Amino acid sequence: MIAVLQRVREARVEVAGAVVGAIGPGLLMLVCAEPADTEATAEKLIAKVLKLRVFSDEAGKMNRSVQDVAGGLLIVSQFTLAADTSGGNRPSFTGAAPAEQGRRLYEHTLAFARQQHPGVASGEFGADMQVHLVNDGPVTIPMRMN
Repeated sequence: MIAVLQRVREARVEVAGAVVGAIGPGLLMLVCAEPADTEATAEKLIAKVLKLRVFSDEAGKMNRSVQDVAGGLLIVSQFTLAADTSGGNRPSFTGAAPAEQGRRLYEHTLAFARQQHPGVASGEFGADMQVHLVNDGPVTIPMRMN
């Protein structure tokens, strides 16, 4: 799975003008499933994200996790993270999992995250979403989990 994490002061996702998911301080996680990914991959990714120390401690060092700071986690599906731009000017998305597998893994990712951490919000798989965020830092972390 591919993920991009952004430490945020706040973030929300809108679909057709309606807010479908929102958090205050925490992490916005854009996520893309790849064909070889499984439920175990999704669980490994969430476990890592929840423990990743990207929030400042009292000394100003990034030494606290989203769990340590009781932050929110907004998870948004984004198949375009698998874009391959090596062949020309139009990206190829063949590296992303097929839609049904992507939906299944996204839903599993959400369910597992909600079991592990309170305050999990989400976008809507396959929808035309508008993502609003205030990046804190800015801190943006790309991740790939196999």
